[in-house]
Amino acid sequence: ARGCGGGWRRAWQRGLGGLVPASRPPRVVACNARGGAVPAGKSGLASWIPVVGLEIHAQISSNSKLFSGSQVQFAAPPNSLVSFFDASLPGTLPVLNRRCVEAAVMTGLALNCSINKKSLFDRKHYFYADLPAGYQITQQRVPIAVNGSLSYSLCIDNKMSQMVTKTVRIKQIQLEQDSGKSLHDDARSQTLVDLNRAGVGLMEVVMEPDLCCGEEAAAAVRELQLILQTLGSSQAIMAEGQLRVDANVSVHHPGEPYGVRTEVKNINSLRFLAKAVDYEIQRQIEELENGGTILNETRAFDSKLGCTVPMRDKEGKQDYRFMPEPNLPPLILYDAKSLPANVNHQQVVNIDWIHERLPDLPSVKRAKLVELYGILPEHSFTLVNEDGLTEFFENVVKQTQMKPKKVIGWILNDLLSYLKQHSLTVKESPVSSFLLADLLNLLEKKEISASAAKQVFEELWKGEGKTPLEIVKEKQLQLIQDQEELERICQAVIDEREKE
Repeated sequence: ARGCGGGWRRAWQRGLGGLVPASRPPRVVACNARGGAVPAGKSGLASWIPVVGLEIHAQISSNSKLFSGSQVQFAAPPNSLVSFFDASLPGTLPVLNRRCVEAAVMTGLALNCSINKKSLFDRKHYFYADLPAGYQITQQRVPIAVNGSLSYSLCIDNKMSQMVTKTVRIKQIQLEQDSGKSLHDDARSQTLVDLNRAGVGLMEVVMEPDLCCGEEAAAAVRELQLILQTLGSSQAIMAEGQLRVDANVSVHHPGEPYGVRTEVKNINSLRFLAKAVDYEIQRQIEELENGGTILNETRAFDSKLGCTVPMRDKEGKQDYRFMPEPNLPPLILYDAKSLPANVNHQQVVNIDWIHERLPDLPSVKRAKLVELYGILPEHSFTLVNEDGLTEFFENVVKQTQMKPKKVIGWILNDLLSYLKQHSLTVKESPVSSFLLADLLNLLEKKEISASAAKQVFEELWKGEGKTPLEIVKEKQLQLIQDQEELERICQAVIDEREKE
């Protein structure tokens, strides 16, 4: 999807303006986690209030596409997963994928949305090489879910011990098709089209403009990513294009209407999202402070240069010529009260049935970790935010005699720092939960010292297949318990160093 049809965007004023050279170095925008304004860089000037809204496209975890039986597989050979419908051959008709509907309902419930029991499909027309039909099937008029909220947390002044919880409103969640992929070959001056992605099911999550900086935007999207992965409604792997973010940014003075917004398209990493939003806020502030104006335009984030660059302006508003999709009837959902007695349960989607089967969301998991193990709330955030780290921690706790509060120190200070140094995931760790538990048991029984345990951990990291006990014996790291032997060692040192 190349843009949302209307939505909250109308909240932004539209206007004309000038561009800022991309080479201008941005001043740092400090994110005020308490929700205040960002001060301007020059003395005597009024404060600026940044406004950030996000549109997030999440690829639904499904074996087949939204309206066809074609398989969904990342990095498949080009054009190997294209049905007649995906290629828009005349006479082909869409058949709605039940799994995609259930995933959207599940996501809407997790984000505190109202689920529309009747939603509609529309055609959104635009012409592009990787959209063979010349239109996209989406939900512009009545989407599947509306009016939700997402709570997320972020640190104040980069201190994990000082966290604040904030909420962003969810305007809507809509089902829609993905487009194909255009591959631009500059060497041959041609564009190649891969339609494997055409027709893949997407959930577009439209957030209200409640955010104020890059840090907030990244924190909100990370929480959404965790929720999607917990639900299984999307794998949400940004590196594979399964979660793509469009950021809408404007700035204005306190008490004034929202400023003219720009849209930064298709951001595919949380780090780039934070950088793109902060850069764009600062660019707009500098432009306005220097007497310029802001163009209502679409921009892209150049990760190598660390700045946003213009793509196209929005002054000539594109007419998508929305119309009801004639080949799809209204999507009707049911709950326990409205479900007819004689209906085939395989043919309908029951909202209450899905609601009853929702797993524990990340916020609930964090609360349970704090309650069960007595760890600090900020530590629970790190455990849940790192894929697989909660399971690793719990496995170690089950296999060791050490208290969870001590175990968490080893997990966060040693294991996690080693993983980050070597750019590894928890699942790729050469030190398993079993080996770490063995090591901590040796430490807890006072068979080795804390400094010796660090040496053993370093040896375990080499992945040579040795157990902690074998390393301790090989390196002679065990603590000496025999008092007479300790006295002999001390006496020998004294005898050899009489002067000292």
